[in-house]
Amino acid sequence: MRKNKKIILSAILLALLIILSRFLSVKTPIIKISFSFVPTMLCAIWLGPKWTVLINVLGDLIGATLFPSGAFFAGYTVSTAIAAFIYGILLYKKEPNTFTDKQFIIRTIISVLLVTVIVNMGLNTLWTSITSGKAFMVLFATRVVNQLIMVPIHIVVILFIEKVLRKPFDKYIRSNDNDD
Repeated sequence: MRKNKKIILSAILLALLIILSRFLSVKTPIIKISFSFVPTMLCAIWLGPKWTVLINVLGDLIGATLFPSGAFFAGYTVSTAIAAFIYGILLYKKEPNTFTDKQFIIRTIISVLLVTVIVNMGLNTLWTSITSGKAFMVLFATRVVNQLIMVPIHIVVILFIEKVLRKPFDKYIRSNDNDD
């Protein structure tokens, strides 16, 4: 895929990420329910770890600057970069048939579980504990319940969306210009 297509696609995904995370999400002091993982995972699948980390970090910084929902804390930016890297490493399809459908399902499950445990339940709970002054274990208990509900939703949504967008992406975006 040509670099100009990558830039345009990443800009669209960045805008979608900011809209989904800042305007179309439910936030409480302890948990956040959002579909902002969709542009992150699509970027990971289509563009790889570098671009995914870039749009996630930019999305966090731009969102926090233009649409703040509290004081900025860099730990959450680190978390979003780590999540993007995990998704990018495991889900990137450099070529259309990089993985079989079964391999992609397994990679999706592994990536969602790793991000859930390392980032959402681990680091983000730590950051929330630091910023809110609440005990880590109390926050962790409430976050576990939320994550147990969200993991299957994340897996099903991303598998569905990737399957629906696979042919249009390969036909119109990836096309025959494989030079970088």
